[in-house]
Amino acid sequence: MLNRQGRPTTPNHAADSAAIGTITGNRGLQMEEALIFEQGVEGRSGVDLPAPPKVADRLGGLKRQGKIGLPGLSEPQVIRHFVRLSQKNYSIDAGLYPLGSCTMKHNPRLNEKMARLPGLGDLHPLQPVSTVQGALELIDQLAGWLKKLTGMPAVAMSPAAGAHGELCGLMAIRAALKARGDVRKRILAPESAHGTNPATAALCGYTVDPIPATADGRVDLDALQAKLGPDVAAIMLTNPNTCGLFERDIRKVADMVHAAGAFFYCDGANFNAIVGKVRPGDLGIDAMHINLHKTFSTPHGGGGPGSGPVVLSEALKEFVPVPYVVHGSDGFRLVEADGKSFGRMKAFHGQMGMFIRALAYMMSHGADGLKRVAEDSVLSANYVMASLKDVMTPSFEGPCMHEALFDDRFLKDTGVTTLDFAKAMIDEGYHPMTVYFPLVVHGAMLIEPTESESKDSVDTFVATLRGLAEKARQGDQADWFRGAPYMTPRRRLDETRAARAPVLRWKPGTNGAPVDKAAAE
Repeated sequence: MLNRQGRPTTPNHAADSAAIGTITGNRGLQMEEALIFEQGVEGRSGVDLPAPPKVADRLGGLKRQGKIGLPGLSEPQVIRHFVRLSQKNYSIDAGLYPLGSCTMKHNPRLNEKMARLPGLGDLHPLQPVSTVQGALELIDQLAGWLKKLTGMPAVAMSPAAGAHGELCGLMAIRAALKARGDVRKRILAPESAHGTNPATAALCGYTVDPIPATADGRVDLDALQAKLGPDVAAIMLTNPNTCGLFERDIRKVADMVHAAGAFFYCDGANFNAIVGKVRPGDLGIDAMHINLHKTFSTPHGGGGPGSGPVVLSEALKEFVPVPYVVHGSDGFRLVEADGKSFGRMKAFHGQMGMFIRALAYMMSHGADGLKRVAEDSVLSANYVMASLKDVMTPSFEGPCMHEALFDDRFLKDTGVTTLDFAKAMIDEGYHPMTVYFPLVVHGAMLIEPTESESKDSVDTFVATLRGLAEKARQGDQADWFRGAPYMTPRRRLDETRAARAPVLRWKPGTNGAPVDKAAAE
């Protein structure tokens, strides 16, 4: 029997299946898939391994007493299982991925080809430096591009993700403060900041003080001035911000922060909107992480591998973490120890595969092409806003930057919520946009089309949202929206219960699953 433990179901799921009328429960080529443990048969195997040689028992009484509990499967079963699971995933290769503040753009196949070149795809971090001169030159060249694009004198290449880059930037700031004998305890963060900003500050031992936004979605300068003081270490600000707006007073913000003896950390998650157009170093920024997966098209999601290099200003460059690449008369080498550096962020030198992909993207675009990336991403977002503003409600007066932000005012008195609207998009073949973020906007819907979508693709997406908005406003549609999605492998789950009481482990004998008596004994 198929185990339903922990799976999203609704009371009318059986009725839905009956209405489809299939014997298997399959929906065309969308296959119903049992858990891999449910498919297992004892003794079945897709490989034939020789018996291991007998050796003296060195486990000291820790030898397993029962079976390991892995399912027995043939090779075709394993392949089909994971292929079918992959077909249930939405991906950038399947369609437009409108997550705001995430820049889910196409990953060019050229990048993948470059990352698999012999001598690059098979590198090992413990190889002698003399054997990896090309790889070190590649890292140095990528670092050069990042410094030129940001107008910053130094860059730390080793951070493994954006949040890791934030940690790197704050640790450099803390080291700089310590070097001048200054102990500060507060970090200022706008209320629209990414959640990782206050989390990173707290991890570094700082207290976080929020800065409210003005009615037009930007940092309130009066509130900022009131919060500044001798105990403020830094501000962590995103620009363009998470309302999809450029902080037009950013130079004034930098001057205010520096006058208080603090540093300016910029969250670089939205750099895709200004790459080639604005250099953060010219805006007074001291540290900024760059998500290679967002701006420079390396794979995004799945927990990694990620890469979040951090550019540093003149005031922070001497505290850059090790290792870093230097070029001398004897070639390239890695500096593994530096008296002024705050230390090491990770065991080795960064994510080489992402470095290769990002540099391939930069070189294929060139300086003029990267500028066009920013221009087209902003154009796409403003096109979406202009095309939907008569049926949905933009949160702020345009124009926007790389993402269009809407709120739920257009759903007032319909009985339909932002979540219902997003779930209905799934039946239309779209991953929903970012919802309920930024928190400064009620019922937020944050849409980023990116520059890699064609006008036809964006037009189809806009037409879909227009249709859903008009349907919601017809009246008497709340029940239909609350039931969406209808055509997915599983119906809508109880998200509150799933978050608070998740079932993360399958157990034999639950919900009709067979019991392995020997293992149970």
